[in-house]
Amino acid sequence: MKKKILVTGGAGFIGSSLVKQLIKEPGNTIINIDKLTYAGNYETIRELEKLGNYFFEQVDICDESKVSTIIKKYKPSNIIHLAAETHVDNSIDSPREFLFTNIFGTFNLLNLSLKYWNELDFKPKQDFRFQYISTDEVYGSLNKNEKSFSELSPYDPSSPYSATKASADHLIRAWGKTFNLPYIITNSSNNYGPFQLPEKLIPLTIIKIIRNEEIPIYGDGNQVRDWIHVEDHVRALSEAMLNGEIGETYNVGATNERSNLEVVNLICEIIDTNFSKEKKIPSKNSKELISFVGDRPAHDIRYSLSTTKILNELNWEAQIEFKEGLTNTIKWYLENKEWWLNIIEKNSQIISRKGIN
Repeated sequence: MKKKILVTGGAGFIGSSLVKQLIKEPGNTIINIDKLTYAGNYETIRELEKLGNYFFEQVDICDESKVSTIIKKYKPSNIIHLAAETHVDNSIDSPREFLFTNIFGTFNLLNLSLKYWNELDFKPKQDFRFQYISTDEVYGSLNKNEKSFSELSPYDPSSPYSATKASADHLIRAWGKTFNLPYIITNSSNNYGPFQLPEKLIPLTIIKIIRNEEIPIYGDGNQVRDWIHVEDHVRALSEAMLNGEIGETYNVGATNERSNLEVVNLICEIIDTNFSKEKKIPSKNSKELISFVGDRPAHDIRYSLSTTKILNELNWEAQIEFKEGLTNTIKWYLENKEWWLNIIEKNSQIISRKGIN
């Protein structure tokens, strides 16, 4: 089935992986729009420029006029909305950009999509989908022994970031109920993999070890997250686009819960065992670099998603085993130092976080 898919935030970590996945499918045309903030790296998608079924537009999703022009120009059959401000620490330090991008930007896309959808002929109108990529953080925090969040769990966001994502979820459902806009929402657990911005837990830990610098962990490091490889995540997004039901929400996770400290310790062990000699990483025990710092405000204890629904209804489940995926991710960062060094040089704050996750 030929699809013309408009992806917002397609130069970001998850977005670029999704674009690369979708462009492989015969008949797909991809329109990638991205503001190219510090979190959007054009180098991750530059290789696609030569393809005749790929188009890039540098646009802020809050710019109503430009986004409207792009929708009219390309006439997409699907809109997949990933563009967002995502780092929790940044949302605590400066929430304004999160409000603009995550709430107003989504509102802008919804309004323009609704206008476009209402003007479509019958068949393309039936085929159109607005797909939104959200987060497990909208559900709030679980205690260690509580049951995993389902798609029916109440929302209880803790940070400005998760509150803005929850707001966007509610806006999309409201546009569905009030205006019948066909939508699908997915809520994902923590992602990892190549090309992830160095400010996130896994790449920052790897880079700190490579540079022989302290690894600052918030609190006691016992906060638990469910980790999913980005390639598994984008497979789920593609499956939801093709076979998901209108008006439904799907949780996307890997049933791979680990504490932050467990993840950092595993990275240290993998590097010390497999990579220290040939990559000339200091021979000391990498775990000696771990440093505990004061916890950040309202730090959620645990995220955990039940993936029963997406397994039963879409026959999707994560396939990449965590240690294998983590080892390959470490290898990628070791072999692509120029990529992350360029990012750090442009934004030194990324590598000097007060704490990790």
